[in-house]
Amino acid sequence: MTGLAYPEISPVMFAIGPLAVRWYSMAYLAGILAGWALINRTVARYRLGLDKTQVEDLIFYLTAGIIIGGRLGYAVFYGGAEMWLRPWHLLEIWKGGMSFHGGVLGVIAAILLYARKIGYPFLGLTDLIVLYAPIGIFLGRLANFVNDELWGRPTDVPWAVRFPNGGYLPRHPSQLYEGALEGLVMFVVMNALWRIAAVRRRQGTVSALFVLLYGCFRIMLEQFREPDVQLGYFFGSVTMGQMLSVPLIVCGITALALIWRRA
Repeated sequence: MTGLAYPEISPVMFAIGPLAVRWYSMAYLAGILAGWALINRTVARYRLGLDKTQVEDLIFYLTAGIIIGGRLGYAVFYGGAEMWLRPWHLLEIWKGGMSFHGGVLGVIAAILLYARKIGYPFLGLTDLIVLYAPIGIFLGRLANFVNDELWGRPTDVPWAVRFPNGGYLPRHPSQLYEGALEGLVMFVVMNALWRIAAVRRRQGTVSALFVLLYGCFRIMLEQFREPDVQLGYFFGSVTMGQMLSVPLIVCGITALALIWRRA
């Protein structure tokens, strides 16, 4: 049989009595904690005018936005009828089922509220956050791999993986593709741009490039990812992830044009 055997990794990291700590939950926690530490360092290094208490509050708002937006986005875009017939499933975050696009909307709402509360430029906060958002994306995609979910389409490439939930067919490990591009590559690109003074001065540039690049990467990577079974394809070959990424590209290009024209 072609393809690599799926490493039998339990989705439960460890258990204490009835309490099971899952890799998926810990991936989000680790991403948030890493972002918290790095944002504090960046604020101090570049003198961005936020104290540690404000950064802590910002992380709280972001966490709420990620969880609420990501979960509601999944229910709306991917959940299907079952999610609405059993709405308590919305609370079962540890089982997976988070939408990046919903998370983006939740984070935007959270940043708007917090920026208005402390009188800080909205785009100044978004630029700071997108520097380290790829860390969470990377860890989240690794957790998808461990959870044996969001696997790719059948293929005969030498590195194909036989996922148990995918019927043991050799498939693209699309979670790892996404982790590499949406996570590692985005992290390097965003932080390289941030080091350019002209880019930092034009608030919103890094944020606009983040959503633009993510949209492009996601549309490309959806070519390797199996669409959600409850949704399938739209218009014969288009996935939900691709349709949701088009507005990101449009918003990114429009924002870049406005920011640099204004500058």
